[in-house]
Amino acid sequence: MTLIATAEAARTNRKRAVAGDGMGFWHTLYLGRTRYNMAPGEADPPASGVCPMAFLVEQDAGEVAHAHYHQADQFQVVVAGDGTLGTHSVRPVSVHFAGAHTAYGPIRAGTAGLTYLTLRNGFDPGARYMLRAENRAALRSVADRRHREAVAAPLRDDESGTVLGPDPDGLAAWRYRLAPAAPVTGPAPKDGAGQYWLVLAGSLQYGGATLGCLSCAFLHPDDPAFATAAGPGGADVLVMQFPRATT
Repeated sequence: MTLIATAEAARTNRKRAVAGDGMGFWHTLYLGRTRYNMAPGEADPPASGVCPMAFLVEQDAGEVAHAHYHQADQFQVVVAGDGTLGTHSVRPVSVHFAGAHTAYGPIRAGTAGLTYLTLRNGFDPGARYMLRAENRAALRSVADRRHREAVAAPLRDDESGTVLGPDPDGLAAWRYRLAPAAPVTGPAPKDGAGQYWLVLAGSLQYGGATLGCLSCAFLHPDDPAFATAAGPGGADVLVMQFPRATT
């Protein structure tokens, strides 16, 4: 079933949080559960299977998220501010994909801070920081581990079409720039392991709901292709598709 998260509704979940490396930031939950909103003692969802997680990170100016990895594939989309992600300069709109068990970073916020959405199709219990020897050892022990990153940063204001891929296993990202009321039908979700649709500007109309700026939708692999239309002011939309196999 297609899941919808509006930016307006998500704002009620905004809270101050502290990452595992001590970095303070603002965390706004959109979909799923993260360790910042799970109850004490609550069991983690299974590591396998589709379990969407989406949240907004507002990283303060000058703050650094140290190099780390996750157990789930993820996209990150920079929507405000500036900084660096590893060796890449990032600002709106920058798109980063990191496969499961792929170490990346550090993420350094510039003088304007750095705001980005983190979008996953599987549960992750939290970052494993490379500063810690036990995390480095755990990473080396992962069978058939493959380092996988893809970056599109930053996109031009007028850029549309294919942003990343498409790779043989379904990893891809596309950008649609739509005129007012223009309809669009996306690629078939069955070609990957889930899709996120993110409104970068303007709005989309779907099922009687209005998805405004920074609202998103998640499509499971067995959902039909997403059919929607731009709102009265048009829409700028980013579509991200996960690879079929865990990377």
